Amino acid sequence: MGALRDAFVAVLAAFAVMAAVAAAGLACAGAGDLPGGAFPRVVAAVVVMAAGGSVEVTGGAGFLAGADASLSVLPLSVSLAGALTAGFCFLRPLHNRAVARPRELLGRAVPLVVLWLLTLTGVTLLARQTFAISTGDNPLGELGELLDASPTVGFEGDVAATLLFGLLWILGLLLVALLVSRRAPLPARLVRFHTALRPAAFATVALLLAYVVIGIGVGIVVAVTQGHAARTFAVLLLGLPNLAWLALTLGFGGAWEGKVEGPFGLPMPQLLDQVLRGPDLSTIDVASLAERDARAWWLVAVAAVLLLGAGVLTAVRSPAHVRPWQHALHLGVALALATLTVCLLARIQARFGLSLLGIGDVGGGLGGTVDLAAVLWRTVGLALLWGAVAGFLGGFLARPLYRPGRVDEPAATVGR
Repeated sequence: MGALRDAFVAVLAAFAVMAAVAAAGLACAGAGDLPGGAFPRVVAAVVVMAAGGSVEVTGGAGFLAGADASLSVLPLSVSLAGALTAGFCFLRPLHNRAVARPRELLGRAVPLVVLWLLTLTGVTLLARQTFAISTGDNPLGELGELLDASPTVGFEGDVAATLLFGLLWILGLLLVALLVSRRAPLPARLVRFHTALRPAAFATVALLLAYVVIGIGVGIVVAVTQGHAARTFAVLLLGLPNLAWLALTLGFGGAWEGKVEGPFGLPMPQLLDQVLRGPDLSTIDVASLAERDARAWWLVAVAAVLLLGAGVLTAVRSPAHVRPWQHALHLGVALALATLTVCLLARIQARFGLSLLGIGDVGGGLGGTVDLAAVLWRTVGLALLWGAVAGFLGGFLARPLYRPGRVDEPAATVGR
């Protein structure tokens, strides 16, 4: 019963936190004024997407018009809030032991996963709404009024896809939580991997969270000094890691490709929107940003300092016998895997357009496209290189910080 109770608390707390963050962000974005009492359903849709689920965009106007609509974006601020809450609640009962039997870990993970999927199913069923839209003075609007077939747009949660991706999301979260926490127990056969995995995993997660903290500070300064506070806080509450981790990848030389067409776009910063806006794919890297604003070069300096800090942190949390080249290998692989995950999670794809009888875009300016995806080979490859360099240098810089006779605590406990 203890494991079931702990799982219930973890799931309830995580979904409550995600709902609160999503509601606050949507309220700042003006979604509280949506008609038909749609606000709770929009919050549910954001929570579903944040938990790895799928929400389909729908639209049309009967037999008169069709809609080409799709939305693929992960509100990572909401995801991160839920992940930190669920991970903390999952790990807390497991602290202060070096070894745990696989059956015990499964006994705690399985109830949490089952309750997570059941709750996610309920939220997905709530995430559905349809809105009528105005097309202005154009043929579709006139025909719609004549035949009482006004165009609509809406969204609906995809239960099957949500359960599949939601399962991968929660399993990945539990795995990362066990890898990052030094005090969480591992099965006896896996304790020997503690030295190779946990210090680098912890340092990589700390690096990602450091960028989020910096992003919060920058966002608050922007909100106070440049106005548009509501819009800025909406971005902070819904998509801050999307931008912060994009800045990390750009700082160590990564690149992204995308385009923005129509009235929709990236809400912040406007510099990204300017680079991407156009009919063809544009490449975003530090050089392309610096052509419009030389301050973009600061991304390189920040990345260099924080990556070196991650290298030192990896070495400090490792046993004294680990060599610098091993730190380089561990942190390089950890940063490459984290960067690959960030690149896949931070992709954006949004399209909407209305066509009359299958011909043309008659949305009166409503149609739009936003695409953003990483250049994987370049971004992940440079993450591996930078992580290796940072790990190697961190191994040397951290030598004076080692305590004499320091050993790997879980391994020592097993050997007693």
